[in-house]
Amino acid sequence: MATYVLVHGAWHGAWCWQRVTPLLEAAGHRVETVDLPGHGDNPAPASEMTLDANAATVADRVSAADGPVVLVGHSMGGISITQAAERVPERISTLAYVCAFLPGDGQSLPQLADGDPIGLVLPNLIVDEAAGLCTVAEPALRDVFYNTCTAEDAAWASAQLVPESLAATGAPVSITEERAGSVPRVYLECVHDHAIGIDKQREMWAARPCSKVVTLEADHSPFLSATPVLAAELLALAP
Repeated sequence: MATYVLVHGAWHGAWCWQRVTPLLEAAGHRVETVDLPGHGDNPAPASEMTLDANAATVADRVSAADGPVVLVGHSMGGISITQAAERVPERISTLAYVCAFLPGDGQSLPQLADGDPIGLVLPNLIVDEAAGLCTVAEPALRDVFYNTCTAEDAAWASAQLVPESLAATGAPVSITEERAGSVPRVYLECVHDHAIGIDKQREMWAARPCSKVVTLEADHSPFLSATPVLAAELLALAP
């Protein structure tokens, strides 16, 4: 029996995993879904929405979990789980990146996202410098995040998105190969992703080699558009 700790990406919350969770639990595993600061049931002002706070939140949940932990990050959640792994590498059996940013030491999300001709986030980003927050233009949400989801699922998810922190988005990770780098990595790439293009995903996992790469016929939200397949691939990672 393993514990899965599931970490959402930018603008989302723990709610995005609600269809995956029962499938993992039905196989006998424990599941913890994390709301990062300023998301879901974890309210926080923009000043407290930082990479350090995200990493601490994730690391605390990993430390409190029973048994070996499969730590899963979606999208920007890849940044959070990478930094958290620097804190508690001994508690994590696998880092699983679901169409996620996969940074090396000193890399930030903007650096990793740069030069992605498919990615639709930056062209549709609305930045509020004074508030320290950003959002994605509402008319673009389905095409960016949910392009192979049903219209109903896309509308449901879009309605729950919240502003994201500029500070957390822009911060570089600080990791070592001895700690975060020592944890086995798996990448689950999504070929129909419009937020992080498939070529960009492959560029990242080529730069940070993974023990396993899984290809999903899914958009940026496989927890909605390919739920059973995603759950099955995560179950295959149980130690």
